[in-house]
Amino acid sequence: MAEETRPEAVRRLYPFLYGGPAARTDAPPGDGDQARRAAAHAIWSTEVKADEIVRLRRQVGDMYADRLAACAEEMAQRFAAGGRLFTFGNGGSSTDAQDMATCYLNPPYGRPLPALSLTTDVAVVTALSNDVGFDIVFARQIAALGRPGDMAVGLSTSGGSLNLVQAFQEASRRDMLTAGLAGYQGGRLAELAELDVLDHLFVVPSSSVHRIQEAQTTVYHVLWEITQQVLGSAAVARPPGAALR
Repeated sequence: MAEETRPEAVRRLYPFLYGGPAARTDAPPGDGDQARRAAAHAIWSTEVKADEIVRLRRQVGDMYADRLAACAEEMAQRFAAGGRLFTFGNGGSSTDAQDMATCYLNPPYGRPLPALSLTTDVAVVTALSNDVGFDIVFARQIAALGRPGDMAVGLSTSGGSLNLVQAFQEASRRDMLTAGLAGYQGGRLAELAELDVLDHLFVVPSSSVHRIQEAQTTVYHVLWEITQQVLGSAAVARPPGAALR
């Protein structure tokens, strides 16, 4: 089957842009012209955004292919040894953190792996924020739950979230594998990487929050897929008694 052209692909994704009165060529002038112009602009804008995210995802893939593989292999080793994954983020990144944890805990295929998003317990998040401070909302949970061999993955579009910084510092002290996803130039997370507090950092080179989050979604899904592939191979040496169920 021939590869779809860009207009054909966009039409399949957003068929509502191509139907109705705005798409008619025999509509009378006046409001119909305005509707057609609006529809044409919506189609153009959608195609531009689709091109942007495709290019950005390819760029991120070219930049980090080897690092993603290395990170996923380390995660697989830790899962095989009984390690657990903790994910966290703020705002839209908090929902991405939840999605990432769900990928591991309830996968569409492969084996379920122990994962927890630190943003999901409203009572814990609000208690820590109210009683101690929002900057420690993730670090305190890692201090209570984390142990050597576990993994901490934090997502931020800016890379500047102080509660992520403190969470990674706490995780590093506990000999947990640390991985950060950021945008722009990496912000404070780039500084942590230079100090070896972050084991892995994936920076999406964009200033658009929308494009950053879309690319980050691809990054953590790739991490999950590679982790599953490694765990399904003989490449992971599992210690006695640590076999995954």
